[in-house]
Parts: sequence; structure tokens; C-alpha cells
Amino acid sequence: MSANATKPANAERVYAVKRADLPVSCPQPDMALWNSHPRVYLPLEDQKEARCMYCGAVYQLID
Repeated sequence: MSANATKPANAERVYAVKRADLPVSCPQPDMALWNSHPRVYLPLEDQKEARCMYCGAVYQLID
């Protein structure tokens, strides 16, 4: 588990993110990786929504 992990990975199905959070990865840096999939970066710079190819979580750009 990462020293910075404070919440479980892939616990929610939709995550709201802001432009200040870009680039966005799934699982996010504050999530535990030990019981999740490999970290992947999602292309939210040019679109409002992206889906993780591993777990299906949706990341929505809210600003």
C-alpha cells in the first residue's frame, strides 16, 4: 500500500475532478494500489468524461 493511500481504490463508480487535478489517473494517488489494477492515465484534457478501461469508473471534469 502506498504511504499516501487514504481510501480504497475503485470504491465509487463516478468521480468528479477539476482541471487543477489534471492529469487524472485511475486509481488516484490517494487510493491504495495493492488490491487494484495498474495505474492508467485518462485523457480528460480534451473531453468532459473518461472511463477507466480496467474497472469502468467514470471520471467527469466539472469545471
